[in-house]
Amino acid sequence: MRIKPIHLFLVVVAILFSFAASVSARQPRINSVATIIRDMKPPHDAAPRGVPKHYSWVKGPELGMGNNPKNFKAMIAWGQLYEAEQGNPAKNTRVQIRNVKSYVLSKRDRKWRLLKSSVGVDGAAYREDFAGDKNKSPDVRTEKDGSISTKAGGGYNYHFWSKNGRSNINPNDIAGIFTTCQARLVIDNAKKPDDRSKAKYVLNMGGDYWLDLAAPWDNFKTNGGIGMGRFKYVKRNWQAFNMTTVPESELRRNPPPIE
Repeated sequence: MRIKPIHLFLVVVAILFSFAASVSARQPRINSVATIIRDMKPPHDAAPRGVPKHYSWVKGPELGMGNNPKNFKAMIAWGQLYEAEQGNPAKNTRVQIRNVKSYVLSKRDRKWRLLKSSVGVDGAAYREDFAGDKNKSPDVRTEKDGSISTKAGGGYNYHFWSKNGRSNINPNDIAGIFTTCQARLVIDNAKKPDDRSKAKYVLNMGGDYWLDLAAPWDNFKTNGGIGMGRFKYVKRNWQAFNMTTVPESELRRNPPPIE
């Protein structure tokens, strides 16, 4: 029996779709519920360099405003990249950051909703202690996938946030917040030795409530911290870094979308 060309084409398409689905199924997720839970438990892998010992977040994750935005009607996901407290001897290593996302859990229907998602990020190099809100242009390189890679050091961190800005929220319908990103170590200059094994960078995720989408920073009168997760060492392979205001028991019952 001769197979008609159209039938052969459909068979080939079906095989390709089946193969793609099989490959996708075999690829492990970078994030997990267990990772999110661990990211909200102290201590940090290492303290962030240059952060004063009396700062409340220097030893471990913490919640600020949590699920109570008061009169604030916007929020944004952010992260922080620091050299570890003991210093970072790697000179030819950068940190690639991608997929910054923020979600809100509705108090009304207990469903998670995506607020923002961006492959790339915006940010600046701030003084490690954030004194006077002093910051400068960061050392940022755009990668092929639209993400960025950067460095921290010399008394400055890299403080980053969602590329497409703040999101509107209903302050009366907040049962939980979840922010996340992915990061890994990459080589700075391919012509120089790979020193990623020496790198001592730590990164964490957090979020802020804001008065509205356009309010300027005014010494925490127009914004407030939702919370922040654990500082973890950045490694060669992609890792997820998370912050959430949802208790562990509810996270297990009703986890946010993860990848």
